[in-house]
Amino acid sequence: MDYTSRITTDPDVMLGKPIIVGTRITVELILRKLSEGLTIDEVHAAYDHITKEDIYAALTYASDLIANEEVIIAGNR
Repeated sequence: MDYTSRITTDPDVMLGKPIIVGTRITVELILRKLSEGLTIDEVHAAYDHITKEDIYAALTYASDLIANEEVIIAGNR
């Protein structure tokens, strides 16, 4: 999924955290709700001004962020 049309950042909105375009709903909030056990349908019902596609975009954004993270291992283990 191409999330670039659904996820944005703006230093003047939510301290620059990634949000769903046109809202103050952060990617972090969506991930937290899902990690608490809510389903995508439940998150959508709780925040009905976003779409299920917005929720999937948040998941894709987070996945891409982690996939591109550079892991540095210090010392011998």
